[in-house]
Amino acid sequence: MLKYDRTALRTYSMLGARGAFGLALNELAAENEDILALSADLCSTSGLDRFAQNYPTRFYNTGIAEQSLIGIAAGLAAAGYTPFATTFANFAALRGCEQIRHYMGYMAENVKVVGLSAGFAMGMFGITHYGLEDIAALRSIPNLTILSPADSTETVKATLAAAAHKGPVYLRLTGGMNNPMVYKEDYTFTIGKAVTLQTGTDIALVGAGTMVAQCQKAAKLLAEKGVSCTIINMHTIKPLDTLALDSLLGHRLIVTAEEHSKIGGLGAAVAQHLAAKTAAPPLLTIGTEDDYGHAGDYAWLLQHHGLTADSIAAQITDFLGV
Repeated sequence: MLKYDRTALRTYSMLGARGAFGLALNELAAENEDILALSADLCSTSGLDRFAQNYPTRFYNTGIAEQSLIGIAAGLAAAGYTPFATTFANFAALRGCEQIRHYMGYMAENVKVVGLSAGFAMGMFGITHYGLEDIAALRSIPNLTILSPADSTETVKATLAAAAHKGPVYLRLTGGMNNPMVYKEDYTFTIGKAVTLQTGTDIALVGAGTMVAQCQKAAKLLAEKGVSCTIINMHTIKPLDTLALDSLLGHRLIVTAEEHSKIGGLGAAVAQHLAAKTAAPPLLTIGTEDDYGHAGDYAWLLQHHGLTADSIAAQITDFLGV
């Protein structure tokens, strides 16, 4: 049984998002015989070794064939199962985009696609393995729920929520092992309902995935300059929690932060909502620029692309002229 005490939360953090996902799915399978796992030749990378050992007849390796991965998962969903199909985020969203659109969007099959190592988590593997456009590629597909958990604990909760949700889900996993902890105690996770982590008066930081932890650190740096911050964990990109966004309209500035392109992701979704508001504050979107950089290790890539707490705080102070 999954727990949320201090020891469990530290374990999830050490395992990273992929390991925490695999642990959660293994527990789910013990309770629900309809839970299946599929992998595009990434069993260990998906954190599914234990699942494959414990439930060999419920694990399918489709090989490096992402379009078949989605199609097979859709067929299993049509037969009444709840399949979790796993592969790297860019391969799922880009190679499998037509199949996601057809089977999950149009046909609304109950498939859960897990985008592994989104953002820069693949490090030295380079641009071919970075998932920086996946939200943009999938956000316009009807019927598709998009989740981007803030840490490994939330990955566990998002996995459970995805399994319980009747309908197609894209679960976007960011970060590596020893994932920074956003949550240090149990809390309620609800699809489509953002979590307010901190309330302030000046700046509203709206983050998703690994950037939530970076926003927490950035808020501390800004507090030293007398800037008070609200922090929102927007773990559901679609459907977007517009009520949470409306509660931020009294701030001087709204900032979105994501390990994704500035184009078509969380920032774009927030901008689209705020554009209809007559009294919305300025919006600063933080993400990757409209280009491809060099490969590097994960920490360097975050720094290089302005996705660390120091850089987020600096971009905000520059924008405000503080």
